[in-house]
Amino acid sequence: MKQKVYNLIILDESGSMEAIAQQAVSGLNETLQTIQTAQKEHEDQEHYITFVTFNSSRIKTIFDRERVDTKEKMKWNDFAPDNCTPLFDAMGQSLSKLREIAEEKDVVLVTIITDGMENASREYSGTAIKEMVANLRKRGWVFVYIGTNQDVDAVANDMGINFRLSFDYSATGTDVMFKKAKGGMKGFFSKLADCCSTSFADEDDYDFFAEE
Repeated sequence: MKQKVYNLIILDESGSMEAIAQQAVSGLNETLQTIQTAQKEHEDQEHYITFVTFNSSRIKTIFDRERVDTKEKMKWNDFAPDNCTPLFDAMGQSLSKLREIAEEKDVVLVTIITDGMENASREYSGTAIKEMVANLRKRGWVFVYIGTNQDVDAVANDMGINFRLSFDYSATGTDVMFKKAKGGMKGFFSKLADCCSTSFADEDDYDFFAEE
C-alpha cells in the first residue's frame, strides 16, 4: 500500500513580493518539479500538492490536493503581488482544510514562504496558529518556515516551527533560497522512503535544510 504524502505550500502574494516575483514563480515551478521527481523516484509514495497564495484581497488555492502526474509538468504563472500579509488566516484556513482530509498515517509537509510579517489577519490569531501547529506536529506533520525582511527565528519560534530558513531579499537571494528548499525536500522524501514515517524529523540531529 502506497504512503500518501501531502505537500502544502503557502506562498505570500502581498505587494512587497513584487520585487522578487519573477524568481518566486520560477522557484515555485521548480519546486513542483522536485515533488514530481520524488514521485517518480519513490514508487511507494503517493504525492499530492496543495498550493495556496495569499494577500489581504484573496487567499487563493491554485492546486487543491492535486495528484502528481509525472507525465505532465505542473506549471503556474498567475502571480500578482498586492496589498497586505494575512499570514495567520492563510495558514489557518489551509491547515484546517487539509486536517479534515489527511489521515493519521498520512505524511504532511507544510512549507510557508513569506517576505514579511503577519499584518492583516482577521480570523486567526498568532496564539491560535501556534496551538494548531503544535497539535498537528503531534500527528507527525512537518513544518518549514522560510522568510525574509523579518527575524525569522523569532517568528518561527512564536509559531512553534522548528525548521526555518532566512533568505536575502533580492533576486539572487530568492534563487538561493529555492535551491535550498528544493534540496531539503529531496532529502526529506528520500529519508521518508527509508523510515516510512516522519519520526526522524523530531531527532535532534535532523536539519531539513542540511538534507540536500
